[in-house]
Amino acid sequence: MRHLTRHDTFNSHGRGYHGGQRPSQRSAGAEMRALAWLARHPLTWIVPAVAVVAGVRFGWAPVAGGFGLLALVVTVWWRAHPPTFDRLAAPWLRSQRRRWSVYAGRRWSDLMSDCDLVRESRASGHLAVPRVERVQSVSRSLDTVRVRIVRGQGMRVWTEQSEALAHALGAERVAVVKHRPSVLTMVVERQMPFTMPLEAPAIPASPDLVDLRALDIGDDEYGQPMTISVIDGSHPLGVGATGSGKGGIMFGTLRQCGPLIRDGLVRVWMIDLKGGTETELARPLFHRHATTIDDALEMLREARDSMKADQQRMRGEKARRTQVSTATPLDLIMIDEMAMLTAYGDRSQVREALRLLAEIMTQGRASLWTVAGFLQEPTKDIVEIRELFTTRICLGVTAASHVDMVLGEGARERGALADEIPLDEEHAGIGFRIDKRSRMPRRLRIGLTTDADVAELVRLCTPAPRLASVPAHSEGVA
Repeated sequence: MRHLTRHDTFNSHGRGYHGGQRPSQRSAGAEMRALAWLARHPLTWIVPAVAVVAGVRFGWAPVAGGFGLLALVVTVWWRAHPPTFDRLAAPWLRSQRRRWSVYAGRRWSDLMSDCDLVRESRASGHLAVPRVERVQSVSRSLDTVRVRIVRGQGMRVWTEQSEALAHALGAERVAVVKHRPSVLTMVVERQMPFTMPLEAPAIPASPDLVDLRALDIGDDEYGQPMTISVIDGSHPLGVGATGSGKGGIMFGTLRQCGPLIRDGLVRVWMIDLKGGTETELARPLFHRHATTIDDALEMLREARDSMKADQQRMRGEKARRTQVSTATPLDLIMIDEMAMLTAYGDRSQVREALRLLAEIMTQGRASLWTVAGFLQEPTKDIVEIRELFTTRICLGVTAASHVDMVLGEGARERGALADEIPLDEEHAGIGFRIDKRSRMPRRLRIGLTTDADVAELVRLCTPAPRLASVPAHSEGVA
C-alpha cells in the first residue's frame, strides 16, 4: 500500500487524488460512447452492412427478394407448424422485439430514472444508467433480463423497487436476484402464465416409467414440468389456504407413484385428521390409514420401529443404502392438515408426534422413509419441524408473512407473491417454489385432481391383498 505524501490532496469526501491532481470532470465523448454501444451490439451494424455490400455487388432487387423470401419462409413456418416455431424461433424473435422496444434507448433510461435506479457522477455530472446485457423471452408471459447495475448500487435497492418496476412495466410482478458481482437477473412476469387449470398428472403405464426423484405433478412458468422427489431424504411440504389446491400435490404424487403402489414398491401411510373425509375415496391404496390422533401416534410409532428394524438389518448386511424393491419398499408417510397433529392436539400428544416425525425425517433417508406434509398455516408454533422439509411449495395463502415462513427469508421480496393469489377455483393450484440453482422464486401450477381422477387411481393401482397386508420390513416388528 502506497504511503501518502505531502503532495497528495483530498476532496471533501476524504478520497485521495493521485499526485494532487483532481480527476477530470469531462465524460467520454458521444462518439466514443456510440462506438462502445456498437461494439456491444454488433448485429445492429453487421446486418445492414452485409445488406448494403450485397446490394452494391449483386443489385438491390436480389437483396430485396432474398429478404422477402426469408419473411415468407418464416410466415409459412409460423402458420404451418406452430409447435416447432414456438419452440425454436418464437423465443428468439420475441426476445429481440422486446429487447429493442422495452429494454433499450430512451424508454429504458426513463424507466430507470422514474424508479430511482440511476446515479449521477459527482465529478462529471454524467447520468449513469444500468445497462441491459441480455434479454430472453422464453414465453409470452415471461422476460428474463440480465442487467449490469451502476457502480455504487446494491441488490437491496433493486429488490425494494421491484414493485415500482412492475407497475412501470405494466407487469404482474418483477423478481430480482443476483447473477454475479455487479450483474443481476430481473424476471418480469408480464401476465399470468396460467390461464387454464391443468389436468391431473397422468398415471404412468408401468413401474419402469416412474422416477421417484422427479414426479411430474404440474408445470412451471417456463412451460417445463414441475417435479418433486420423494426419495433420498426429500420431504415435501405443501402449504396453502383452503381452496388453494393442496390436494393436487398429494393426489398428483400418488398418481405418479401409482404403478409402484400397485406392485408393492411404494407403501403409503396416510394420516388424515379431518375425519378421513379427504382421503376416504383412496383408502384402498393405503398401507395404513389413521383418522384420529391416537391412531396417528400409534401409526408413527409403528413406522419408527420399522425404520429402526431396517437400520438394524442394514448394519447386519453392512449396507449403506437400500434399493427400492418389494422386500424393501419406499415408505411414504402423508399427513393431511398437519397442524391437527403438531399443534392443536393435547400438548403431550403434540410433543410425541413431533419427536416421532423428527426421528423418522432425520434418520430415514438410507432406509427409504419419506414424510410429506400439508397444512394451511406455516408458523413456527404450528410446525416446529418446518426446516426438516426439504421441498416446499407455497400455494395461495392469506398472509404475506406466510410466504417467507414457507419459502425462506426474502422470498416474497424477490417476487413470490403467494398472498396475492386469489383463492378461487380459477386460480387453484397456482403457487411458488424456490429454484434450487438460482434461488429465484418460480411460479408453478399443480394439476388438479377430481374425484373421478382418484377413483381411476384406485381402480388401476390398488395393491393386491397379499401386498396390502405385508408386515413391516423386518420380521418380529409390531
